[in-house]
Amino acid sequence: MTKTVNHWIGGKTAEGASGTYGPVTDPATGEVTTQVAFATVEEVDAAVAAAKDAFATWRHSSLAQRTTILFKFRALLDEHRDEIAALITAEHGKVHSDALGEVARGLEIVDLACGITVQLKGELSTQVATNVDVSSIRQPLGVVAGITPFNFPAMVPMWMFPIAVACGNTFVLKPSEKDPSVSLKIAELLAEAGLPDGVFNVVHGDKVAVDRLLEHPDVQAVSFVGSTPIARYIHTTASAHGKRVQALGGAKNHMLVLPDADLDAAADAAVSAAYGSAGERCMAISAVVAVGAIGDELVEKIRERAEKIKIGPGTDPTSEMGPLITKVHRDKVASYVSGAAAEGAEVVLDGTGYTVEGYEDGHWIGISLLDKVPTTAKAYQDEIFGPVLTVLRVDSYDEGIALINASPFGNGTAIFTRDGGAARRFQLEVEAGMVGVNVPIPVPVGYHSFGGWKDSLFGDHHIYGNDGTHFYTRGKVVTTRWPDPADAPAGVDLGFPRNH
Repeated sequence: MTKTVNHWIGGKTAEGASGTYGPVTDPATGEVTTQVAFATVEEVDAAVAAAKDAFATWRHSSLAQRTTILFKFRALLDEHRDEIAALITAEHGKVHSDALGEVARGLEIVDLACGITVQLKGELSTQVATNVDVSSIRQPLGVVAGITPFNFPAMVPMWMFPIAVACGNTFVLKPSEKDPSVSLKIAELLAEAGLPDGVFNVVHGDKVAVDRLLEHPDVQAVSFVGSTPIARYIHTTASAHGKRVQALGGAKNHMLVLPDADLDAAADAAVSAAYGSAGERCMAISAVVAVGAIGDELVEKIRERAEKIKIGPGTDPTSEMGPLITKVHRDKVASYVSGAAAEGAEVVLDGTGYTVEGYEDGHWIGISLLDKVPTTAKAYQDEIFGPVLTVLRVDSYDEGIALINASPFGNGTAIFTRDGGAARRFQLEVEAGMVGVNVPIPVPVGYHSFGGWKDSLFGDHHIYGNDGTHFYTRGKVVTTRWPDPADAPAGVDLGFPRNH
């Protein structure tokens, strides 16, 4: 029997009232295992209303109360990490180890939120004028919303809501309709941890739900992670309705390999960064830029390693890479490989015909490696979001940095070299928000903020870290004058001498 995933509003499950449902597929089998309710405008309004009601009291809760709940939630999350990982595998398809890694990275931000008291400290200047002090404080915004992608159904929501609620806001999550079950499990764990009803809500759906959140007058801020076209739309639409927005878009992350690099380490890094989680991550390395004469040797080392990757269902502990999320997406990824040769690329590995015995209806694609790819090829220009690695050849560092900086994306990048001076120049000159030096996927730890440049980020704030706290709060400056007690009116004795 097909499972139904419903909304979570005001601390409890709310059955979908629209009568419209979306299919949720097991990517390994192609079988529809679940249906998810799509929210109406009225159901989104109900979630926002529950959040608004809860904000009236949650904003005044003590920091000790908030962090106590978050500590309990963290313990429950740790206790249930295998169960959450299994839900991710069942609906997204990634292998269990990748799913566990996703939960672990989400836990980092919960850890940060548990220590939010330090981030929320204000400032005080005394005696700026006679008997005048000035202080600055940060206060919550109100109801905030998160719209999250399919590729990290646990981690990306946890980049948002722990900090938001720790700061005193209430939250409405609209997760991807492709793998919605994790969001309901998170809601249940938050309730078990003691989070008051209405502080965290979940509504599922499509553009109807998204647009209502973007225009709702009681939603003060919107966080988004997804593709660049949608990020641009989210930013434009929500900003037009007076909301604060952080919208993280797509990427084409480059890895520059200099002639002095450890090529074995570079090949290991390229394979893990390009093909991990089947390439369905915005921080995947999808373009290797080989400088000088090392190209042939580097490509051969990448090919040798890539051919050994075991592809299979995420439930198989020996699998190292799983299927793609949907058949439509699988076919789109395959089209970039099929058309690469006609655009001038050399197809070293072609994974488009890959299937898994016993799982023939799954959304399978094998490892693909494209060499000598021209910058005019679609396989280079587009964010493929699949296990396809392109290799470009350049003659010098300067040519390589110019190629990278010409990209409209600026999410993450990396350089592999033994030369500290070259690495220093690269980190200063490259136009990207996150830089790795001999590190292929430079996702910052929780107490530093995540975010790109150019078409990879719309809005002024990066996500989590200090930027996360600033995004979910607004500053207030208070100027205070108190008369000296020695100047108390006649007849009032406060015990202070009057001879100052």
